[in-house]
Amino acid sequence: MEDIKRMYKKIVKDNFPNVIKIDFDGQVLVYKKKMWNIYDSDEGCNVERGLRYGENPDQPAAMYELINGNIVLGDVHFFDTDIKLTSAITEDDMIQVGKHPGKINLTDVDNALNILKYLDKRPACAIMKHNNPSSVAYGSTSAEAFIKAFSCDRIAAFGGCVVFTKTLDEETAKELLPYYFEVVCAPEFEGKAVDILKKWKNLRMLKIKNIEALHKLKFIRHIDFKSLIDGGLIIQESQPFRIKSKEDLKPAEAVYKGNTYKIKRLPTEREYEDMLFGWYVETGVSSNSVLFVKDEATVAIGTGEQDRVGVVEIAIFKAYKKFKDLEVFKRYGISYAEYKLEAEKGLRKIEELKTIEEYTNRQKAGLIGSVVVSDGFFPFRDGVDAAIKEGVTAIIQPGGSERDYEVIEACNESNVTMVFTGQRLFKH
Repeated sequence: MEDIKRMYKKIVKDNFPNVIKIDFDGQVLVYKKKMWNIYDSDEGCNVERGLRYGENPDQPAAMYELINGNIVLGDVHFFDTDIKLTSAITEDDMIQVGKHPGKINLTDVDNALNILKYLDKRPACAIMKHNNPSSVAYGSTSAEAFIKAFSCDRIAAFGGCVVFTKTLDEETAKELLPYYFEVVCAPEFEGKAVDILKKWKNLRMLKIKNIEALHKLKFIRHIDFKSLIDGGLIIQESQPFRIKSKEDLKPAEAVYKGNTYKIKRLPTEREYEDMLFGWYVETGVSSNSVLFVKDEATVAIGTGEQDRVGVVEIAIFKAYKKFKDLEVFKRYGISYAEYKLEAEKGLRKIEELKTIEEYTNRQKAGLIGSVVVSDGFFPFRDGVDAAIKEGVTAIIQPGGSERDYEVIEACNESNVTMVFTGQRLFKH
């Protein structure tokens, strides 16, 4: 067992080159391997380190920072920005190193920023786990944004990566303190906030000043590289930022066998706000995915499922599970699973759990009045029917299914509104 534990503490040496150059028909990108001069407690001195390891402790990995070059393809300018983020982190930005970061820590930060670049109206918080958001929320302050996000999925947040768009102040640090996270990232840390969070010795506190200018990247395109097992590459342009306001959303409409089907009710202003918020969060979620959003915070996130109705059902299941857990935690300070185990041993009252379960069912796990966000169209009405049953009032999806008319009819039967984006958000 000790050998297994040591596995997660070791540092895997990589043999990747210090500099990589990619030539796009004469347009050259120059990348330099990122190395940090970090204090090593085992060595008793500062040591030059790259990434701790890759996705697993037996996978060497390296991160590279683009240090020179831009590319123009057609009329799109790539990498044409001075806003450096995750790849530009220096030793000074590591407010507390803990165990210095590995691949997953930094790709979680990067995907959080990919989502948060769209959320610039108010302070926002994204909690990431395995390169997917477990929850995202707006708040009037960073502390409120964290509380709303954490309430969505307290279970998955354990050991996660928390990223803020605004300064992490003392109030926010106190809200974070009772819970264990691997990474906390913000544009700035107030002095007392750092002292408060130092309780967690292995916590990585990262400062990325340019988060303050993150919203400018909404309009900047980048290039995705995918390596294949045979050594080949697939290269694609990142998606353009098309859905900028409610004016870019179209009330659902479809033509089938000469008949036109239209959504009867237009969204309210609150529904539009939740639709846009959810659509921006959706950009960072693995497909197939469906989100439930309410009051500009995620209520449940279903990810990576192969069929659309399945991912709706998974999101609903998660909503009920997390809602019950949060209620138990608020009342008794322990998890639902812990309470149930103690109740089965006769140490707590099982009737209390039944009361919470009944309350959860009455509230439909907080899904009443929520908005459903789908990264792809609904091929059948079954996914929409499952969501409507839980009390959702609005749906945002790309549209384009042969059965859009059926989905529109399902919504009209329950006075649910729906808009099409005309843009798909698959992420693999």
